[in-house]
Amino acid sequence: MKDKVVIITGGSSGIGKALAFAFGKRGSKIFITGRNQTELKKAVQELQAVGIAAASLVADASIEAHNQQMAQEAVRTFGRIDVLIANAGISMRALFEEVDLAVIRQVMEINFFGVVYATRYCLPEIKKNHGSIVGMSSIAGYRGLPARSGYSASKFALNGFLETLRTEYLKDNLHVLTACPGFTASNIRTRALVKDGTPQGDSSLDEGKIMTAEAVAEHIYMAVVKRKREIILTTNGKLAVFLNKWWPWLADRLVYNALKKEPNSPLK
Repeated sequence: MKDKVVIITGGSSGIGKALAFAFGKRGSKIFITGRNQTELKKAVQELQAVGIAAASLVADASIEAHNQQMAQEAVRTFGRIDVLIANAGISMRALFEEVDLAVIRQVMEINFFGVVYATRYCLPEIKKNHGSIVGMSSIAGYRGLPARSGYSASKFALNGFLETLRTEYLKDNLHVLTACPGFTASNIRTRALVKDGTPQGDSSLDEGKIMTAEAVAEHIYMAVVKRKREIILTTNGKLAVFLNKWWPWLADRLVYNALKKEPNSPLK
């Protein structure tokens, strides 16, 4: 990955920021995007402080024009694009019958169309350089999670998009990775939208007992180097996918009972 140019959407915090350091410390040039200018500036300063070549752009993943500008700025700054990690995402937590449908639309716009837009505008450079496209999916893209209908739908759609992309460009030596981190210590749950579209403000999990963003980033880095097609992280994540494939009726009950135990769960 030395001297490769890596774009990371949602790169100012959480897994995105950890990915910036994971690739940057191996010599990659990092271009991150996000909606918060202060967080972006701070992240770039931290990267540059340890000798990583880094630049940023304030951009909203759900806006097509911002993704086009992102690709153009990355090429203008570093001369090429080798890897796109479409990491920007948002979650939700509400029963389907209670959630404002605008929440589901917003989740789809960021988690699915954000990847589609970023891929469209980075693809020519990545295809030319035989590089990698990484979609940050989830266990929720293999196994529907109650109280997360919009989130699961966005990740199922993403998995289908990435699989199609991988197959379309099979003969072009284009690498497409579907990365499924499982539950990770990050701010995605504190920013998860509740039924009226406001952030829930706290995590539904014990963040100290789940995989760190840095550990996830290392796994993804190695998967890109080895050009893997898919990685599913954490024992619980792998178990959920396995059970859902072979004993879906059992997976229904186990997933329901597990998520019902979350603090302030909307499940009864």
